[in-house]
Amino acid sequence: MAALAVAAVALLYRLHRGTAVAADPLRAAPFLSGNLPQQHAMSRFHVRWYALTMLFLAFDVEMLFMYPWALVVPQVGVKAVVEMFAFLGVLMAGVVYAWREGALRWS
Repeated sequence: MAALAVAAVALLYRLHRGTAVAADPLRAAPFLSGNLPQQHAMSRFHVRWYALTMLFLAFDVEMLFMYPWALVVPQVGVKAVVEMFAFLGVLMAGVVYAWREGALRWS
């Protein structure tokens, strides 16, 4: 079975090499107007995606707390309301900090 699998892969590889249009690698990049990039794509985009992911997760977790919070407020009272708004305040401070540092800029 292993020999059959190796033979199949070798056959497909040979078929690909025989029918390929060009074996040369792509010389012009598909982005940056065909110019070679000056830095790796990770260094250009990962910080922005990370910041937006963290903001999404923070608001998503905040929404997870909303339903239990609505059930807890009648039992606990003002303490639960203060705790929720303190959490929202910390969350908004993080958003303002990310905005101020330029993590949400796209250009």
